[in-house]
Amino acid sequence: MSDTPFSKALIFMLIGSAIILALSLGVRHAFGLYLVPMSDEFGWGHNVFSLAIAMQNLIWGAVQPITGAFADKYGSKIVVALGGALYAVGLLLMAVSSTGLLLNLSVGLILGLALSATSFPVLLSAVGRAAPPEKRSLAMGIASAAGSFGQFIMLPSTLLLLQNVGWSGALVVSAILIALIVPLAWMLKAPMYIHPNAASTPNKVSLSFKQILLVVKNHKPFWFLSMGFFVCGFQVVFIGIHLPGYLIDHGFNATTGTIFLALVGLFNVVGTYTAGWLGGKYSKPHLLMGLYGLRGIAIIAFLILPLSTWTVYAFGVIMGLLWLSTVPLTNGIVANMFGVKYLTMLSGIVFFTHQVGSFFGGYLGGVNHDLSGNYNAVWMLSIALSIFGVFVHFWVNEEQIVHD
Repeated sequence: MSDTPFSKALIFMLIGSAIILALSLGVRHAFGLYLVPMSDEFGWGHNVFSLAIAMQNLIWGAVQPITGAFADKYGSKIVVALGGALYAVGLLLMAVSSTGLLLNLSVGLILGLALSATSFPVLLSAVGRAAPPEKRSLAMGIASAAGSFGQFIMLPSTLLLLQNVGWSGALVVSAILIALIVPLAWMLKAPMYIHPNAASTPNKVSLSFKQILLVVKNHKPFWFLSMGFFVCGFQVVFIGIHLPGYLIDHGFNATTGTIFLALVGLFNVVGTYTAGWLGGKYSKPHLLMGLYGLRGIAIIAFLILPLSTWTVYAFGVIMGLLWLSTVPLTNGIVANMFGVKYLTMLSGIVFFTHQVGSFFGGYLGGVNHDLSGNYNAVWMLSIALSIFGVFVHFWVNEEQIVHD
């Protein structure tokens, strides 16, 4: 394996991508902290806020392939800049949302559209396209780790804002921070990586948009990979949105849930970077099997052991290591299968299944709580899905189907 260094343009793009992901995902990761204060102020059941988050995830996923196609055609920086502006508008509207309809419009529709342009599929594809193939997984891991660090920083910051300026004021401050994505988007201008010996090799026939979709449609390992990503979406959104409420139900204060989510964000930095590094050395499908299996074991242990502050924090550390470690591995497999020309769109298709899982994880958690007063049924479903996530990756491989 060659040891091609990162170019200066790629390093510049990595820095820009890191800050954008830290802002975008950091603010998004803190949304669970708004569930209780907004529900209490307006007399909503947990299902109202949960439905808005579930809609956001579904819209985010549904438009992701379209956003990806635009990024592939017109460039990532334009798409990310527009997404950053839309994100800020959505947060400002959320700050004045006093009805379920306004909440669905701001949190569900506008923020769902904005996140499709400012999150992993667009940013990681831009990084992957500019990185040497042998370091693609590592580069994606570095960018993913930065997004995780943003989650760690934004959670305690959001809690402080909630305590000092209230939920509406916290959203206004978040909107101002998110607006920084617009100028940062212009750092995403590294060219596609071209192998030094490419000029001496015969020109390959490039597949058209319709041809690549036909190839993808008939490639079963791609769809098994997508089914695995459904599991990831279900688990992270259910836990991210509902664990603070679960802890409050069991007598803990809001700070405990916030520290849990902050630990997830902090150790996710280690997990995503390590996953990206390991993905460059070992089988990515086998690594994904291990990740989903370990998630299931961690959830079982958390539910069986006596609930205490320390078991909550230990669960946060373990889940943090496993949280978004799936992302650089899954995107790396897609790049290995089909190359980088249509990577943003194809990553968006896989991400859609992730967001369908997110929809059900977020919404079913709220419904389960409103109907029974607990989350037992969805916890059991999360464990069953971990088992499914392990087995489905038996049929995933990294065989190169399209040569670009």
